[in-house]
Amino acid sequence: MKYRLLGNTGLRVSELCLGTMTFGGKGWAKAIGSLDQQAVDTVVKRSVDAGINFIDTANVYSEGWSEELTGQSIKNLGLSRDELVIATKVRGQMGKGPNDSGLTRKHILSQVEASLKRLQTDYIDLYQIHSFDALTPWQETLWALDDLVKSGKVRYIGASNLAAWQLAQALDFATYTRVASFVSLQAYYTIAGRDLERELVPLLLNQKVGLLVWSPLAGGLLSGKYKRDGKGVEGARRTAFDFPPINKERAFDILDILDPMAQAKKSSVPQLALSWLLHQPVVTSVIIGANNMNQLEDNLKSVDVAFTPDELKKLDEVSKLPPEYPGWMLEFTGGDRQLVWPGPERRL
Repeated sequence: MKYRLLGNTGLRVSELCLGTMTFGGKGWAKAIGSLDQQAVDTVVKRSVDAGINFIDTANVYSEGWSEELTGQSIKNLGLSRDELVIATKVRGQMGKGPNDSGLTRKHILSQVEASLKRLQTDYIDLYQIHSFDALTPWQETLWALDDLVKSGKVRYIGASNLAAWQLAQALDFATYTRVASFVSLQAYYTIAGRDLERELVPLLLNQKVGLLVWSPLAGGLLSGKYKRDGKGVEGARRTAFDFPPINKERAFDILDILDPMAQAKKSSVPQLALSWLLHQPVVTSVIIGANNMNQLEDNLKSVDVAFTPDELKKLDEVSKLPPEYPGWMLEFTGGDRQLVWPGPERRL
């Protein structure tokens, strides 16, 4: 396992992060997974033994039960809290009241206490907003998060599921008011869904914000269980929960390349899909989840997969985004003043 810096910080996190959406199985999360405490302990132990030091959860996963199972597992296994980087999130609906969701000061301060209790810890390493809240101004949200960092209850703050302009607004506000700033963005990114590259990837590289990838296998479409003709999908996740949205024809074109490549490497399609992400300079850590140990063991092997330049070129060609304005115009007019990412040799 390799470790990478989280955004513009000195914090080192494993290149694979253990996702916990499969823990519990309450509410909408039933479609994702329903691991009980014993199964959770097994998954967490194997992940930590493999070198993973990064665990991601959220207050809305299984209505808080995912956090409870995660915290109890750390206690059951006798793991050192300070050797782990624990991330959770706030924003979603956690009650029936009018103030039981959002990014208000009231909701944030209430939910951080609830998450700390469920996780059985005194602090959260990375506290992330789960999405945008159009009703709450950034100053209210970021001032509340800054207070949590100053109090020691939160070490770093991050964002998730934001548009580029929303993230840019938040980063600017933090810079000019000198409050804690988002060090990472958790977002959907996969070889079968590269939309992030249009606006967000250039912003993340420019601002040195880390990228944590969720659903790297496109909601299971890249798991190897799905065929273009629809065969072999019985019991697979997307048959019950077809999310996130994806251009399936393009995805199957990519699978047509990945499948023989995986066979040649004596690897699996999921391993190659995960490894492709780890080869992208913008990626800090890829979040993997598992419903069983076979899935986990397979995903863990992705860190050992290597690609030749020709293989990466072939995968890029089959998965690249179609041209879209203003991207094609910027490429057309900017040939004489190219910016190279990343590295200290950049010329601004």
